[in-house]
Amino acid sequence: MNTKMEFSGRDIEAEVTPQSLYLNRRTWLKTAVTAGSVMATYGVYRAFNPIPKVVKAGRRLDGVEHAAVNEADLVAKGYLVEDDLTPRQDIVTYNNFYEFTTNKTAVAAMAEGFDTTGWSITVDGLVESPQTLSMDDLRQLAPLEERIYRMRCVEAWSMVIPWNGIPLAALLDVVRPMPIAKYVAFQTLYDPLRMPGQNTRVLDWPYVEGLRLDEAQNPLTLLAMGLYGEELPPQDGAPVRLVIPWKYGFKGIKSIVRITVTAEQPPTSWNRYSEYEYGFYANVNPEVPHPRWSQATEQRIGESGRRRTLMFNGYESHVAALYDGEDLSINF
Repeated sequence: MNTKMEFSGRDIEAEVTPQSLYLNRRTWLKTAVTAGSVMATYGVYRAFNPIPKVVKAGRRLDGVEHAAVNEADLVAKGYLVEDDLTPRQDIVTYNNFYEFTTNKTAVAAMAEGFDTTGWSITVDGLVESPQTLSMDDLRQLAPLEERIYRMRCVEAWSMVIPWNGIPLAALLDVVRPMPIAKYVAFQTLYDPLRMPGQNTRVLDWPYVEGLRLDEAQNPLTLLAMGLYGEELPPQDGAPVRLVIPWKYGFKGIKSIVRITVTAEQPPTSWNRYSEYEYGFYANVNPEVPHPRWSQATEQRIGESGRRRTLMFNGYESHVAALYDGEDLSINF
């Protein structure tokens, strides 16, 4: 695997953008290289893409509670990290959501007004009790919890986000996967009229993702319905998205409409786009570079300088046992 890395300019910021788009912009991007080095991911991007207008706060979520009795217990369970929170304004104005646009700072505007009234999720496949759930049904499965997680993008930038949601395991407990089940597949809404990015060929639509069943049942895996105590804004995956904090952000599929339990490993959008660049696991691993850049360090949004990337994004004690005996330099 090529270990060459380009931390200068906007190169890292652009990387999850499909290679065809990335290479078309490369001549312009090189002009940013002389502007600096480690602040490229966020600082240079912002210099050429100012923060959009302030995004209004959403409706407050009712019934959000902590998942454990005290802060020390939350930290021990991995439900709380003590890093500084990323400001809400950055979280809601700096997004990858290609269903709307490939421009991070334009997603909020493109998604504004996205209506999720009447949303439902179909849960099917190898389950004893298939379900079609409204958002109200989903919220009744378990108390909404606040989880403060690190989020590490494969592009080598990161945030710390206070999510609100329920463990995915709570939903799986209700539908009861069959003994032969091994994987869980997810699908985003396909609606090119409301999601104009789906009129492009950036990816094969609809967006799909997948987890092993034991990954899906891990207590850290969250179905998020809010952040900062408010309903998810459209650009962050309203009304419900997946959050798996030890994996790269593209695994966190947004605006979910279908969850299917299966015996076979399901296709995933970025792995299908380029299996040599985006593995099925997509575990955060500083020792395995992307073919076009290193993953050893990251740019925390809002900070100056880079920080060292942690194995499994800092959740190693909670998830490393899932991969005992596997070579994660091959199964990446």
